[in-house]
Amino acid sequence: MTIEEMKQKKLQKGYSYAQISELSGVPLGTVQKIFSGDTQHPRYATLQALQQVLKDHDGNMMLNDSAAFSYGSPQEKKQGGYTIEDYFDLPEERRVELIDGVIYDVEAPTFDHQKIAGEIYRQIANYITDNNGKCEAVMSPIDVQLDCDNKTMVQPDVLVLCSNEKILKGRVFGAPDFVLEVISTLTKRKDYFKKLEKYESAGVREYWILDPYKKRLVVFFFERDIYAQTHDLTTPVPVNIYGGKLQIRMDHILKLCENIER
Repeated sequence: MTIEEMKQKKLQKGYSYAQISELSGVPLGTVQKIFSGDTQHPRYATLQALQQVLKDHDGNMMLNDSAAFSYGSPQEKKQGGYTIEDYFDLPEERRVELIDGVIYDVEAPTFDHQKIAGEIYRQIANYITDNNGKCEAVMSPIDVQLDCDNKTMVQPDVLVLCSNEKILKGRVFGAPDFVLEVISTLTKRKDYFKKLEKYESAGVREYWILDPYKKRLVVFFFERDIYAQTHDLTTPVPVNIYGGKLQIRMDHILKLCENIER
């Protein structure tokens, strides 16, 4: 997609520069310079992030119907009509999530992304082990059949599960107690909106969204209607499902975020 084509898409969708910046993770000033022509040779990764926002109706890398079948779907269906069976019929090397019958392409996590998720996982897992806890911490990839139906299968970056009864056939059947998503420029809208809604309605107790680009953590604790508590990664952050007894140290995570490039 050329810059001119992006300009046309921007007009068609009615997006402001601020909205494009928020959805893509590209700084507002950079967006403005690209669209005004001041920046004539933007980085490829930046253009790719902008293109994904302007390409799909919700700003996510949502597979169109033909793309879904080209990766092994057994029969042609419209987005919204896919099932767990279709999810498992896709090749193993193809990373996707299924939400309400819609197949979303999932980019491979970067090294820094995995280190951030891994550090939070490590601190939670160590706390559980040190306190002889009954819960289990797990890192992606693990399938979570969130709604216990055949229309949704997600793969959180980190989850905590406190009921072994929800482990069926090697995957989680139902809502974890705690979920962490470390966003990328291409999953931002899905993590902030679509997954937020799904996790809350399914019964997830606590949901963390970590934005490494803005060095910001947003915490939702649904049991007490705590919405959008924002942390700047400069101080430890309490895990609410443990009553604040577990506090995740953020100093190392902040350093990892500083190394991330858009």
